[in-house]
Order: sequence, then structure tokens, then C-alpha cells
Amino acid sequence: MKQKIVIRVSMSCERSRSKAMSMAARTAGVTSMGITGDARDQLEVVGDGVDSVCLVSCLRKKLGSAHIVQVEEVKDPKPEVKKEEPKPPVPVYPPPPCYPGPGYYHHPCPSQMVVCDEPSGCAIM
Repeated sequence: MKQKIVIRVSMSCERSRSKAMSMAARTAGVTSMGITGDARDQLEVVGDGVDSVCLVSCLRKKLGSAHIVQVEEVKDPKPEVKKEEPKPPVPVYPPPPCYPGPGYYHHPCPSQMVVCDEPSGCAIM
């Protein structure tokens, strides 16, 4: 379960902020973190399976005052299902005419004949 933890830490200078960030980075399961808040006194940690109580106790040992402000579950945004637009039909071209290669004699195609096996008075023959 991915969760977002906001911890209020007494960070008076840039050195204490970097200590808090390095401690959060070393914690197991943390994927991202940042300093938030109007007074830049909140540490926001996002991760999967982060032990917030252990993190706060470590921050208290190194920096002094630390309190959990908020713990909430982060839901991944559902990927948008994109409808594939139908592709335009591919035009069908007639086959190219057949030309003999150079140096070959080409016989003209014989004329088409209709053969009628029955003596039915066929006038085409």
C-alpha cells in the first residue's frame, strides 16, 4: 500500500533540513520525499510500506521535535483508456502492366475463344 506521510519537524536551518532528508532517504520503502509547508518545517514522505513511527523516532533522536501530521493512502491515477481511431483504408492499386525484359521476344496474348461442345447453333464460332 503506497502512502503519503507528513511529519512536522523542527528544522531551523538548511543543515537540519538536509539531515532530515537524508534520514528519510535511508528509510526502507521510501520512493520520494520533500520539504513542504509555509515555514518549510514539514517533511513529506511517499513510499510503499514505510514505518512512520520508526521514522519519527529516528528524526526525534537526531533533530529534536518531530510529530506525525498526516498519513494517507496514495491511489495511483487510473490510466486513461484511449480509443484507437480507425485507420483510413489503404487504397488498393491495380497491378502494374507486365512488360517483357530487354532482349526477349514477347508473344501477343491469343484472342479469347468460346468453345461450344454442343451442336446448339452457337453463332459465336
